[in-house]
Amino acid sequence: MSTNVLRTADGWWVVRGERAVPVGTKAATTAELLADRDAVREAAASDEPGTPVADLVALSPVTTPCRVVCQMVNYRSHARDSGFTGDIPPAFFRKASGSVSGPGETVVRPPHVRFLDYEIELGLVMGAPLPVGTVVEERDLPSYVAGLVVTDDISARDVQLTRTQFYESKSYPTFTPTGPHLTLLEPEDFDRLLDLRLKLSVNGDPRQDRTLADMIVRPAQALTLLARFQTLDPGDLLLTGTPGGTALKAPPKAVEKIGALLPPALKWRAFFKSQARNPRYLRHGDVITATIATDDGRIDLGEQRTPVTDAQ
Repeated sequence: MSTNVLRTADGWWVVRGERAVPVGTKAATTAELLADRDAVREAAASDEPGTPVADLVALSPVTTPCRVVCQMVNYRSHARDSGFTGDIPPAFFRKASGSVSGPGETVVRPPHVRFLDYEIELGLVMGAPLPVGTVVEERDLPSYVAGLVVTDDISARDVQLTRTQFYESKSYPTFTPTGPHLTLLEPEDFDRLLDLRLKLSVNGDPRQDRTLADMIVRPAQALTLLARFQTLDPGDLLLTGTPGGTALKAPPKAVEKIGALLPPALKWRAFFKSQARNPRYLRHGDVITATIATDDGRIDLGEQRTPVTDAQ
């Protein structure tokens, strides 16, 4: 059975319902905590009454610095929204770990960004080194992945599209809300991965709702492809893509064909003029709610609630 762990300024806690028990560990980083699983198990088995979870201020359970690697266009529904047809080659990009923030921390939109978007993603937290050249089969996942987290890949679309700049557009501070829980998995829990449902709403308005069954490249294959060129270490984070429902969608094919005939400056001006009428982009005062869980609640990564504000 999975175990949910919180991190606060005072240390690590095992969550048991509405209460949490402190973990007796000196671990300061996620990697150090994963090396002290016995302490987590002892806390989970403790008969201490614990502290109300509502009294704790959760930080990101993934500590930084760490590697933050992302899969691009990895859900069929997102591929349709993005205008892709046919086979989609697997692709990865990086985010700065300085973008990682807590599950209740405010998302801050930089002054030059007009089109701020959300992307709920399942984060895989590595529990063992993944050397270059590793081949990961489905049965091997428990040997490499220690746990899961809710993440939101916040994106400055005007930076991303006009400059073809994924790294900057997704790496501003607060652009990767993470948590609340680090959900540590037992080997049998991996059989339920495809049952996990990703749900995101803005101000209570449902925007994204899909299970991992919509994934194109699943975790074992993704780790194998990534290991062709990238080493990962315990505590590193892999964001596995987002389902359809983001604010950004590809224009209709006819409009796209006309746009292809325009000089780049005119094309982007026309595109963002149309996007300015799209009410789904994030604005000051919005609240994003994100959850990942199986429908029966057996695995539940918790709820993330992040307000949005404009930089002062």
